[in-house]
Amino acid sequence: MPDAAKIELTESQREELEHRAGSRTIAQRAVERAKIIVRLALGKAGNQVAKELGIARQTVGRWGRRFQERGTEGLEDAPRSGRPRSIGEEKIQQIVHKTTQETPTDSTHWSTRSLGTVMHVSASSISRIWRAHKLKPHRVRTFKLSNDRLFAEKLEDVVELYLHPPADSVVWSADEQCQLQALTRTQPSLPCAPGHCTTATHDYGKHGTTTLFAAMNMGSGEVVYTFHAQHRHEEWIPFLAMIEEATPPDKQIHLIIDNYSAHKHAEVGLWLKEHPRFHIHYVPTSGSWPNQVERLFSELVQKCLRRRSAKNTAELEQAIAQYLDRRNENPRPFRWKANVLEILRKVQRAWAVLQDRYGAKKPSAALASIEHRLAAEESVARVTCATGAAAAMT
Repeated sequence: MPDAAKIELTESQREELEHRAGSRTIAQRAVERAKIIVRLALGKAGNQVAKELGIARQTVGRWGRRFQERGTEGLEDAPRSGRPRSIGEEKIQQIVHKTTQETPTDSTHWSTRSLGTVMHVSASSISRIWRAHKLKPHRVRTFKLSNDRLFAEKLEDVVELYLHPPADSVVWSADEQCQLQALTRTQPSLPCAPGHCTTATHDYGKHGTTTLFAAMNMGSGEVVYTFHAQHRHEEWIPFLAMIEEATPPDKQIHLIIDNYSAHKHAEVGLWLKEHPRFHIHYVPTSGSWPNQVERLFSELVQKCLRRRSAKNTAELEQAIAQYLDRRNENPRPFRWKANVLEILRKVQRAWAVLQDRYGAKKPSAALASIEHRLAAEESVARVTCATGAAAAMT
């Protein structure tokens, strides 16, 4: 056991070790070693330190000696014996390049075995290299960036409706959920039990599809809905009439919808001219996520449809109607919180990653719209700052 009196810490060593001892993010072995040295430097005996930390006395002695000999560097793990690395850095970079820039001739992505065969190394070596470089070629995440040339303008229009709805108006978010399928599993599902989750067969019988037309009142959370076999402009116009009927007669109607062709049909335009209360707001093309009714559809699928069996479309529609009617008994509106600039900066970063990391060279009309809007905001901020500074000087 080293002499505790011989362990003296400089101010920088003490700060570093106390930081390590209190950290929750570094390895626990490093935390434990820092605690040992801090306690020994306070003059505590090795037996006392071992008892406080719940470790062996020999462990305290080992790290005390290592610190006396090499300082804080002595608290690091010593090099371990073993066979030297057989795969050089150049080979590793070749494996990384082939993983990220090439694909096999007979499949869409590499496996550890297929790449190992080509690179003449073992599958376990490929696995270790992938883990070290955080590569996961077997995984896929979907994404979609709108390239609407009026992306920023449309987004700001919709978000402002959510955050600051006009007075004497009702904001509705509307869309269709298409191809809702009535299906039955080929065998009865088994219920959840202790140690056993709910089960369902992977195969099913199809019994037709229906389309749900739904609009959510963004102020109250109330949902107006109907069902049709198709989703053409012929079905869309009667649904608009339902929205108008559900809106108090003294209120203007602000309707948020996507760019589906049925919504822009000439007959729809004529109908809207005859009903001037309606004010249409389009979300960006290929950007349905600002449309809040999409959250309602997601909730509907998760809670009502994903595990349901229905013998026909009438039974499916009845189940959906029952769910939405119960929801309307105690409606809960969705609250939008993010402002326009936060969203635009996030989408701008996504475009930067797509172009810089993945080499996408196609110019983006949406990105130009975003940059123009952010530049205008920065210009306003500079003018405001200069005005404030001038006012302070006077």
